[in-house]
Amino acid sequence: MKILMVLTSHDRLGNTSRKTGFWLEELAAPYFVFRDAGVDLTPASPKGGRPPIDPKSDLPENQTPTMTRLKQDTEAQKELSQTVKLSDMKSEDFDTIYVGGHGPMWDLADNPDSIALIESCYNSGKPVAAVCHSPAVFHRVMYQGEPLVKDKRVTGFTNGEEAAVNLTHVVPFLVEDELKRIGGIYQKAADWAPLAVVDGRVVTGQYPASSTAAAKALLEFLAVRMAA
Repeated sequence: MKILMVLTSHDRLGNTSRKTGFWLEELAAPYFVFRDAGVDLTPASPKGGRPPIDPKSDLPENQTPTMTRLKQDTEAQKELSQTVKLSDMKSEDFDTIYVGGHGPMWDLADNPDSIALIESCYNSGKPVAAVCHSPAVFHRVMYQGEPLVKDKRVTGFTNGEEAAVNLTHVVPFLVEDELKRIGGIYQKAADWAPLAVVDGRVVTGQYPASSTAAAKALLEFLAVRMAA
């Protein structure tokens, strides 16, 4: 089983001086769900190399056991320091694509390489997954002439959660509103409650703590698909 884990190369919140990047928990949790299951992982990013970490995700109050494990794991740190360039990747080399982080709203949502990879993957009958802000990567992805998420149950960072972190007017668009605009059947739990939604071959998670559930749901889908 081969999974392409896509991270961001973007490190700034809009036009502010505040830093962003990938959210540590959104990498750590799925990384070990996948690796512990024996998955062949390939971390990628638009620019390649070491992607930026959102500094807020590494604050003391946001620490988790999987984040501690990631920091102490030499193999993981080596992979993270040398992500491959997204433009060099081909969907036929992987069984699925998993996207996480905040930065993707700026460098993946309209990225032609990301859009083409997701479309190619989905058109080949494979699942695609994104968590928190990363379902934003679907907003220009098409399938059979219509938005990929049209009439599909999906989730992602809520408007309420965005307001709570004072970024409503900083992000390019609100994930919840955009998923609805392009025809998705948006679902959410209470703000800051974990939720993973699976509809057909689209797997989405509401916010960082949804990463584990989304990763496990994706693995289960792949296991069933490969056993068929």
